[in-house]
Amino acid sequence: MMSKETTKAANPTYKHVSTREKYCFGIGAIGKDAIVNLVGAFLMLYFTDTLYLAPAFVGVLFFVARIWDAVNDPVMGMIVDNTKSRYGKFRIWLIVGTLLNSVVFVLLFHSFQLKGTALYVYVSIMYILYGMTYTIMDVPYWSWLPNLTNDPREREKVSVIPRFFASLAGFSVATFGLYVIHGLNRAAGEENLYAEHGYTTFAIIIAVIFIVTIGITVCNVKEESTLGNKSTKTSLKQAFTIILQNDQLIAFIGLLLTFNLSTQIAKSFAVYYFKNVCGNEYLYSIFGFAIIAEMLGLVAFPKIAEKISREKVYFAACFLPILGFALLGAFGFLAPKSSVFVIISCAFIFFGSGLSLGVTTCCMADVIDYGEVKFGVRNESVTCSAQTFLMKAATAAAGGLSGVGLQIVGYNAKLETQSAGTVFGIRIMMIVIPIILAAISYMIYKRYYILKGQKMEEVTAKLNEIHSRNA
Repeated sequence: MMSKETTKAANPTYKHVSTREKYCFGIGAIGKDAIVNLVGAFLMLYFTDTLYLAPAFVGVLFFVARIWDAVNDPVMGMIVDNTKSRYGKFRIWLIVGTLLNSVVFVLLFHSFQLKGTALYVYVSIMYILYGMTYTIMDVPYWSWLPNLTNDPREREKVSVIPRFFASLAGFSVATFGLYVIHGLNRAAGEENLYAEHGYTTFAIIIAVIFIVTIGITVCNVKEESTLGNKSTKTSLKQAFTIILQNDQLIAFIGLLLTFNLSTQIAKSFAVYYFKNVCGNEYLYSIFGFAIIAEMLGLVAFPKIAEKISREKVYFAACFLPILGFALLGAFGFLAPKSSVFVIISCAFIFFGSGLSLGVTTCCMADVIDYGEVKFGVRNESVTCSAQTFLMKAATAAAGGLSGVGLQIVGYNAKLETQSAGTVFGIRIMMIVIPIILAAISYMIYKRYYILKGQKMEEVTAKLNEIHSRNA
């Protein structure tokens, strides 16, 4: 059997990346995902329990904003792919998007004491701008990842690093978010622990971290100039054609969307579930702490993927959350205030989620390679824009379901105790719906996604042959 070094020598077209660049790239995910997690975990709560906006309105807002992103993300992918600059095509947009999004993000958690219609208009504008400015930064960030290396095995290891740092950000915000918000309000003398001051100050802190961590990425990761690049420009029509005609991208969209919906719906309802079903809102911090299992899943992914096929890894990625949600639902009846049972349940959920992040990040790079072989054009950013849209679509759909669902089941933020019907409805949305979606995700992966094993080896061989001819 050939050694790893011999394999690399036999494949001179493989591009590799230094350890320093791998980690500097991954560090950029800390700030960007801290922002995503504060919005995903606490924006709904801020809107409903601090600003007292109607839950149904918030749900509709989340949904409508992401419909706009359906157009916005591919457009940004097209812009990035067409960018000609001495600094490359990813770095410049990463800087612009980070600075713009940092400002809008802080404004999203500051209402300027507006009331009534003016407040509803303001939060609508800020939330839509938040999505647009995040896209400016997020599309080039993930588009840059497949360009760090084209070695399939190395990709499995490289892809773990930014996902690990992203999970670290999610872990920190979910675990300590409520404590930080409440602590900042106590320090400011606020009687209401959910007062706006805590949210705004926390958002400013995260925005600073965001700028610093992205700064580390753009200053330390190499990118080739695109000034002399003779590649054909991509039109908006071509961008959508690339997405719609790539059968494996469509399959990837299906499996990623359903899995992300499963986890995002749970994250959206978790605060309400622990507060109103279990009777202890601080169990949400335990729920957040269990995200450390996601980080462990990411770290374990390369080793597991070496021993068993990706299909088996993805089966585990979907089965473990199903088991975890089932246990969480059962413990919600048997011992609703038990921290130990929450940790056990969520360990299964998040370890599976970590495996899923590892598999799907590799799948994204594989889909890009497949698209280049099939269409003769690489278009990393256009293809990756589908992934960024999916992440936001899942978050928004979860938020939309949360808002509309809470309205339907009769949730009232001003009541200390919710009705039995409301509690039952929250159980269904927190437990049953995520289980169904995780099962659907695996079925899509097994039946429609073919870039596995021998098929992916064929794609890689053809791609290296194309690159050798063009060298």
